[in-house]
Amino acid sequence: MAAYAAAMWRLAPRVRTAEQFFAGRSRAGQDVAAGALVASIVISWIFAKSITNAANLGFRFGAVGAIAYAGWYLSIPIAGLVIYRLRTIHGARSLPELLSRRYGRAAAWAFLLIVLVRLLNEVWSNTAVIGSYFGAAGTPPYLAAATVFTLFTLLYTMRGGLRGSILTDVLQFVLGIFLLVFVIALILPHTGVKPLVTSGHWTLAGGVDLLLVAVIQSFSYPFHDPVLTDRGFLTRPRVMLRSYLIAGLVAAAFIAIFGLTGIYAKLSSLDVGQDAPLRVAQSFGVATLAAMTVLMMVSAGSTLDSTLSSFGKALAVDTGEIGYVAAMRVPGGVPRGSSSPASGPEEERRPIRLGRWAMVAAVVLGSIPLFTGATILKATTVSGTMVLGLAPVFLLIGLRSAGPFAFHFAFWPGVALGIVHALDRIPASWSIGEGSYAGLLGVNVYGSVLIVLAFLVGAGIDRLRFGSRAQNQ
Repeated sequence: MAAYAAAMWRLAPRVRTAEQFFAGRSRAGQDVAAGALVASIVISWIFAKSITNAANLGFRFGAVGAIAYAGWYLSIPIAGLVIYRLRTIHGARSLPELLSRRYGRAAAWAFLLIVLVRLLNEVWSNTAVIGSYFGAAGTPPYLAAATVFTLFTLLYTMRGGLRGSILTDVLQFVLGIFLLVFVIALILPHTGVKPLVTSGHWTLAGGVDLLLVAVIQSFSYPFHDPVLTDRGFLTRPRVMLRSYLIAGLVAAAFIAIFGLTGIYAKLSSLDVGQDAPLRVAQSFGVATLAAMTVLMMVSAGSTLDSTLSSFGKALAVDTGEIGYVAAMRVPGGVPRGSSSPASGPEEERRPIRLGRWAMVAAVVLGSIPLFTGATILKATTVSGTMVLGLAPVFLLIGLRSAGPFAFHFAFWPGVALGIVHALDRIPASWSIGEGSYAGLLGVNVYGSVLIVLAFLVGAGIDRLRFGSRAQNQ
């Protein structure tokens, strides 16, 4: 962990301008290169919790489980296609700015609230995985490792902002691919390819119900994750779109392949508990365990530094976009052409300073669930259900009559469904199939239909109440 921390600190630059800190630009003001953008998208979405979840699902359902979790990575190309359209047709500078302009400020604030909750969720759910490699959940070594890992990630992210996050992502991507190949090279000689890829049953009870949930949520899930969507505004639209399409394929393949570790554990009759990658690594000895630990640090670190930089931008920049602060009303959400150092004018230092304090707050608040024993899979399934209402909000944004009522009629029922699901209060009659995720599938299918209908009803009210004004809102 110390060696990893030293490497990240060495690589992360100390940025001096808001363009570097919030928009990832170089000192010369250049946009993020396409290759770096692909690497950053992939590795920042290869969460430590996602690797663990994919392996655990592989253990439970075979190849079906691994592919089911990889289904959420359809979110990446969908986000790219939608953001391309929002930028080229609707002139979007950021998602909060567009929502404020199109659906009203209240809609933008509601969206930002759910975004902040999502980002705080990412803090504990990834550092919890790191802690598990140093001790059992809840023990002093577990908590100490997770805390130390969080603190040094905070330090280098405060130093480099989004620019530092992207530069470290490139190294983390290379390490991630190398370590994935290393782990798979250990597994394949023991099982062969066929038993791994043919395991499981393609039925609702065999994990297909979770795959369907993943596909449904992919049309709403990506929009509440600024770790993904912020990167959609860092370069030219065509370059961005191509990068997102490539990144989606690479990330989905990475997750599906890593799910094979769970299938290996199942074929080998290992007792994995709630952490298949850890148990598989332990079965191969201390060297493999060390390699797996580094892989988890890479994936958790890339997600955590991106989470913190997005949290800083959300509070220091996106709130300005919503409130129409003049200094923030520019493409990309930060002042273009600014080259003054951090020691320069107060106007330049203020947003960077605020962004850094926001990162500290994210670490403090986001680490609280770490001490309560929350389940990491729910960090995906519950939040994904809560934001079902974002699908029509962004996919049907071209509906000319849609305004504030359309947004709120779609958004808040989704939040309510997510809360009810988290409390296990969904009626049994909503279940679809007999699988473990029958209730989750039901609430997502029926909830999506209800939300789209509610959005259209709200758009009708907007048309009656606002008339032509709704077109320009």
